[in-house]
Amino acid sequence: MPTLVGAIDEGTSSARFILFEAGTANVVCYHQIEIPQITPQEGWVEQDPMLILEVVQRCMEITIEKLIKMNGDPKDIVAVGVTNQRETTIVWDKTTGKPLHNAIIWLDMRTSSTVDRLLEKVPNKVKNKNYLQPLCGLPLSPYFSAVKLKWLMDNVLSVQQAIHNQTCLFGTVDSWLLWNLTGGVNNGVHCTDVTNASRTMLMNIETLQWDTHLCNFFGVSKKLLPEIRSSSEVYGVFADGVLKGIPLSGCLGDQQSALVGQQCLSQGQTKATYGTGCFLLYNTGNASVNSSHGLLTTVAYQLGPETPPVYALEGSVAIAGAAIRWLQDNINLIESVKEIEEVTNSVENSGDVYFVPAFSGLYAPYWHQDARGVICGITEDTQRGHILRASFEAVCFQVRDILDAMKKDCGIPPQKVQVDGGMTSNQLLMQLQSDLIGLDVIKPEMAESTALGAAMVAGRAVGKWDMTLPIPLKSSSFKSTITDDERDMRYSKWKMAVERSLGWEIATT
Repeated sequence: MPTLVGAIDEGTSSARFILFEAGTANVVCYHQIEIPQITPQEGWVEQDPMLILEVVQRCMEITIEKLIKMNGDPKDIVAVGVTNQRETTIVWDKTTGKPLHNAIIWLDMRTSSTVDRLLEKVPNKVKNKNYLQPLCGLPLSPYFSAVKLKWLMDNVLSVQQAIHNQTCLFGTVDSWLLWNLTGGVNNGVHCTDVTNASRTMLMNIETLQWDTHLCNFFGVSKKLLPEIRSSSEVYGVFADGVLKGIPLSGCLGDQQSALVGQQCLSQGQTKATYGTGCFLLYNTGNASVNSSHGLLTTVAYQLGPETPPVYALEGSVAIAGAAIRWLQDNINLIESVKEIEEVTNSVENSGDVYFVPAFSGLYAPYWHQDARGVICGITEDTQRGHILRASFEAVCFQVRDILDAMKKDCGIPPQKVQVDGGMTSNQLLMQLQSDLIGLDVIKPEMAESTALGAAMVAGRAVGKWDMTLPIPLKSSSFKSTITDDERDMRYSKWKMAVERSLGWEIATT
C-alpha cells in the first residue's frame, strides 16, 4: 500500500474523512455522515459542537475499518489535514472541554442588530460598514466570527462566567477539532491557521496576527483566541483513537482548501465552489488587494511558517444549493433532488422568471442584510420548471456579479473558471454558468477538491507531498452557447430583480 495522507472535511451539512495516495488525487477510501442543523427561531442556524466532533471521529473510525478490509495498514498514514466550514463560531470551557453554547453557523443572521450597534461606534457615527476593511479586509457583517462572538458575550450567561473565570476558549471549527483531537483538556493545542483567522475580523490582514484595535473594537480579549499558525506545519498529533500518534499538519478553510485542491496556485487563477452557498476565490499572489467593489480580501494559504502568505479576493454567495433545498423542503416544488433534471428539462428556458434567493440578505458584492428573496416575472404560463431553472440562473448571475467586481478590482478578468462542489454534478447548471458569464467552465472529474487541498498541505508539512509538481486531473469543459447581447439582456433583468429584493427587512420590521 502506498503512503497515505488523510483529510478531515467538515462542512456545513456533513463531515467526511478521506484517505489519498500521497502526491496524487487518488482516493483510497472515505466515509461521510450528515450533520443536522438546529434552527431555534427564524434566521438562527446552529449545530451541536459535540456532535460535530463525534461525527468526525466516527468518519475516521469507519474509514480506517474500510482501509483494513482492503488489506491496507493505518501505519501507512503519515499526516492528516483539516478543512472546515468557515466563520462558524464555537466557545467552550477549557477545564471541562464542554461547549458553552451551540456552534453559530456562518449563515446565521441573529447578529444583524449587533452589527447595527457596532456601527454606532464608528467615528462620527457614519454608518460605514467598510470602516475596518483596511485592517482585516472585511466589511462589518453578520457573516463573520467576531460579530457572532460578540453576540455570545452579550447574551449568554455561561460565556460571560467562563470569560470572568478565564476558562473560555473561542475558535472556528478547525480550532475546536484540533484542540479536541490533540488532547482537549489534557494539553490540547489551541490554534488556528491564517485562512480561518482571516475570516474572524480580528486578524490583521498584513501582519497575520490578532490586531489590538480590532479586538478592542469588538471587546474581545486575546486570551480567548487561538494561536495563529501557517496552513502547512505540524500542529500536534492525535492524542488517542484509531490515528493516535499521527501528525495533524495541515489546516485550511474550506474555500481556500478548494483553491489549493484545484491547483489555482498562480496569480489570476480563479475557482468557484458550489455547495450550500457559492464561493469564488481569485488568487492575487503575495499582494493583498483591498477591494472597492464589495469583495473580501482574504488569505488564500501560507505554505509553512517561514514562507510569505498568498492572498485572494473572494466573493461569497450565501444561497446556492440551499435555494434548491428550499424549493424542495419549504414549498414542495420537487420531492427529491433526483427530480431536478427531469423538471428543469421539461421547459426550454426560465420563462423570463428571475429568482433572487436573498433568504438571509445579499452577500458579495452587495452586502445588504436587509434584502429578502423575491421571484419576479411570474405569468399564468409559469411552471415549476421555470422556477427551478430560475434558481439555477440565480446562482449563475451571482457568480457574474462577483466576476465583474473582480475585474474592476484587479483590472485583469479571469480567463476561465475552475469549479467544484456538489452542484457541479448538474450538467445544465454548468452550461448555464458558462452561458451567463461568457467564460469556459472547467470541472475536474475528481470531485473532492476541498479535501484534496487539505491533504496536500498536510503531506507537504511532513515532506511527503511536493506541491511544485502538478497533479494530473481529468476534466470536462463547458463553453458558452449564447450571444453577448442575450447574456447582457438577461443580466440586466437580474439586476432589476435584485433592486426589488432590497429593503424588505427594514420595511417589514
